[in-house]
Amino acid sequence: MVTLKGSSIYLRALEPEDLEFVYSIENDENIWEVSNTITPYSKFLIRQYLENAHQDIYEAKQLRLAICKNDDLTPIGLIDLFDFDIKNKRAGVGIVIQNEIDRNSGFGKEALSLVISYAFRHLQLHQLYANIGTENSASLSLFTTFGFEKIGVKKDWNFTGDTFHDEALFQLIKKINTNYFQS
Repeated sequence: MVTLKGSSIYLRALEPEDLEFVYSIENDENIWEVSNTITPYSKFLIRQYLENAHQDIYEAKQLRLAICKNDDLTPIGLIDLFDFDIKNKRAGVGIVIQNEIDRNSGFGKEALSLVISYAFRHLQLHQLYANIGTENSASLSLFTTFGFEKIGVKKDWNFTGDTFHDEALFQLIKKINTNYFQS
């Protein structure tokens, strides 16, 4: 069994009991900017999504995991592998920590470390990518800590409020014999 456990947090599959948590994240307008969402989700749709969360990444082409503190079952965030492309051995990665009090505490760093290790070791991916708003300094710092390199900027890519914002594309290509687990 693959263990996705770090020193402070662990990653687990979504459960039906996570309905309220996922609902609150998907409907938090403060997070919409980083998730490219512009409409709320109903509990009905999220319940359907959770009912299909049993599909593996090869079938669903995505994997969403709950980020939980080691001493608690309650999730504090989500981390996703999306656009899973087995032929080209790549996937996108995104992360959100729900409450500001849990941000900048190392939980996101540990979760990203676990997912990078999982993606390269167990899924045998060659690369991961992330789309990050150029004004999102916390995410820029987090991803570059793990060696993600900016490979381009999409100008005026996202419209938020009344302004267009640039979005950078970051890429991490697997290097042979590299230990991606950093705590």
